[in-house]
Amino acid sequence: MLKIESFSLGPLQTNAYLLRGEDENRAVIIDPGSNPGPLLRKIEGLEIEAILLTHAHFDHIGSVDEIRKLKGCPVYLHPLESEWLTTPKLNGSLMWPDVTGPVVTDPAEFDLAQGQKLSLIGYEFTVYHTPGHSPGGVSFLCGNDLFSGDCLFKMGVGRTDLPGGREVDLYNSIRGTLFRFPDDTKVYPGHGPKTTIGYEKANNPYVS
Repeated sequence: MLKIESFSLGPLQTNAYLLRGEDENRAVIIDPGSNPGPLLRKIEGLEIEAILLTHAHFDHIGSVDEIRKLKGCPVYLHPLESEWLTTPKLNGSLMWPDVTGPVVTDPAEFDLAQGQKLSLIGYEFTVYHTPGHSPGGVSFLCGNDLFSGDCLFKMGVGRTDLPGGREVDLYNSIRGTLFRFPDDTKVYPGHGPKTTIGYEKANNPYVS
């Protein structure tokens, strides 16, 4: 069974996820935000096979380079946001100087694409392109566990007023992609508590 640990990191309380399989010495990290102290302590002694990014807003990438250099692991990101890692204006870190300084990281080693399958830590992760909150937003499905980034939240949806956001794309991503998964699919969002597809279909005021 996939072991999932969540860490609420940085001033925007972004969810970073540490995933481990049967071999608990091997792990994958999704969206390592800033102020990663608790996450760094947890990964001491672990082999990190990859950092997967649902998108490249500053609050989701704050400790990418620190962990990548510490663990020697590759970063995966959709190519529509490839320049965001290296450009503070694009990743939004220049918009909130009271929240963060400029965030700059090295480029990602690997691109992500719709339908791509990644074999990591003994599991298969399927990539779904779910734009709207940002143009290169993706969600990762591993078995019955869905990592939705800032596309879908418990009783909420991602904002679309940031550069590259499009409301029509966001709702197409949710209704046309995420809501097609079984109702018991567990959703691990970029912020806030986990939920299920069935619960959001029935109760989310934005898309129900």
